[in-house]
Amino acid sequence: MSSGAPDAPARQLASGRGRSTRGAPPASRPGGAVLLTGATGFLGAELLVAYLERTDRPIYALVRGATERDAAARIERTLRGLFGPDHPYGGRVASVHGDLARARLGFGRRGEALAERVSEIVHGAASVSFENDLQTARAINVEGTRRVLEFAERCQARGGLRRFTYISTAFVAGEHAGCFSEDDLDVGQRFRNPYEQSKFEAECLVAHWRERLPVTVVRPSIVVGERDTGWTASFNVLYWPLRAFSRGAYAAVPARGDAPVDVVPVDYVADATLALSQAPEAASATFHLTAGRHLSSVGEVVELASAFFDRPAPRLIEPVVYRRVLHPLLLRATRDERFRRALQRSEVFFPYFSARVRYDDRRTRAALHGTGIEPSPLCDYFDTLVEFALAAKWGRREIPRRGAVAPLWSARRAQRPARARRGLALMG
Repeated sequence: MSSGAPDAPARQLASGRGRSTRGAPPASRPGGAVLLTGATGFLGAELLVAYLERTDRPIYALVRGATERDAAARIERTLRGLFGPDHPYGGRVASVHGDLARARLGFGRRGEALAERVSEIVHGAASVSFENDLQTARAINVEGTRRVLEFAERCQARGGLRRFTYISTAFVAGEHAGCFSEDDLDVGQRFRNPYEQSKFEAECLVAHWRERLPVTVVRPSIVVGERDTGWTASFNVLYWPLRAFSRGAYAAVPARGDAPVDVVPVDYVADATLALSQAPEAASATFHLTAGRHLSSVGEVVELASAFFDRPAPRLIEPVVYRRVLHPLLLRATRDERFRRALQRSEVFFPYFSARVRYDDRRTRAALHGTGIEPSPLCDYFDTLVEFALAAKWGRREIPRRGAVAPLWSARRAQRPARARRGLALMG
């Protein structure tokens, strides 16, 4: 790392101070600073790790906060959680007090100076809740993205913008059935929730800026914890049904056994995003960061969960029948309030148990060929994910990334009942 880079961001802005390489090649490129949005979130934090450990670039992190000091404290807490208290990166990262919901991102006069220094933007901040109404989701995911694009245009005018990387989602495909390619976007699909619709609208907005900006779009599918340790700061989507099942809440689920479950570990998504953001040929292209040939299914997830928790597999019932008949009956019959809450919170995820879409990732595979960056079969790290979730009490106990260690689940597997061992053996 260059000797002059470490203190640059902190000196340049008056707004406050601010992984393992897994075999991937160094991604450092000459140029200006990187503006990262969403750095205090789950995927954004993993991206922050990648940029700090594998490039020499100064990083500006857009952070909300009541004051500039509060924003700086938030990014420092994030860095300590990622690297420990003695990390060497404080001087390379500067918090930028701002807000996607405010005009000009709330930068004020600092915006012009920042635009002259930033040559790359990675926009990952988003409202990811499935339960928000559409207006709330649009305020961040669409209008917030518009404001970041406008700032990117200012960067382009001031000093030149090398890349704008937008983190979308594979679920812009909505309820589309069949193959969804990396060139597809509007195929007349309907959406399961405001999150999907707002991200679709945001990607449509980004597409209109391709002629003005060097844009790369990445579309992750269901993002779960790291493969090696299971570490995650987000216990949504796959985790909620698993948590409910671990408590015995599911005697039946609304699903088809052959329905695809597209899961990718966060380390793959971060590594791939960084690599693609540095590749000249990736400008003006869209990439599916999906499971590809390692695609799982509802049936496999049920078997893995049944073996891990040593519980009988729930019965798979036609989704329409379950939602209209069985689910209301279960809610009325359940006296255990924990089970009732688990069932209710799981409702927003039920539509994903009967998906019919498959994501074509051939462009991504070609772009990453030879880098060693690729997803893994879910069965290879499923137990690690669940061990961490249990240790973290499904998100109620915070475990910093630096404190996550690979669990000894292989030893625990040997101690499980024969039925559980047989279930895992069937998975190969």
